[in-house]
Amino acid sequence: MVDLNLLYEAILKGKHTVAAELTQAAIDENVSPKELINNYLIRAMEEIGRRFEIQQAFVPELLMAGRAMKSALALLQPLLKGEDAASSVGTIVIGTVKGDLHDIGKNLVGSMFEGCGFRVVDLGVDVDSEKFVQAVKDHNANVVGLSALLTTTMPYMKTVIDELEVAGLRDRVKVMVGGAPVSAGFAAEVGADGFSSSANSAVIKAKELLGVA
Repeated sequence: MVDLNLLYEAILKGKHTVAAELTQAAIDENVSPKELINNYLIRAMEEIGRRFEIQQAFVPELLMAGRAMKSALALLQPLLKGEDAASSVGTIVIGTVKGDLHDIGKNLVGSMFEGCGFRVVDLGVDVDSEKFVQAVKDHNANVVGLSALLTTTMPYMKTVIDELEVAGLRDRVKVMVGGAPVSAGFAAEVGADGFSSSANSAVIKAKELLGVA
């Protein structure tokens, strides 16, 4: 019988091949996909996030853990089709705003959200307000994450928020902003619901905004 604690450890240590092999072995033994996701994948990502917060882990470890988690999740997601959609915490649309091509921070945030039970719709980089608005409609998102690394592209975050308002979607979604030059003060200034300086705290803040544990 597969030792599922080894799956937890594989994700924590960023061993993506091992994580995939152990996940497949667990599937073959008819272990519930939800159990694997909730008790091992999410727990491992929360732990690596905790270590990152207290500087016991750094960006490379976070990225490796995210990659390992995704290799396991890729095997589990097809088995979840048709199950209760409410099993996910929520749906977040993320993207780096128009004019900005930086994506390492965004990818890190996406991996952390995915690992912690969210459905993630990643729009990529240089994303205009129309794409954000359309994605919220198409995926019935309840969180929007806007990323920017350049001070020159930060003001576009307000454009996206304004467009969500015009489209009548602003009351339906929580908007979070982040990126190296972004601050809590700037978030308040542009009318965002939340700000985060790291991937782990972004998930914590999103859950707080949605009122979920």
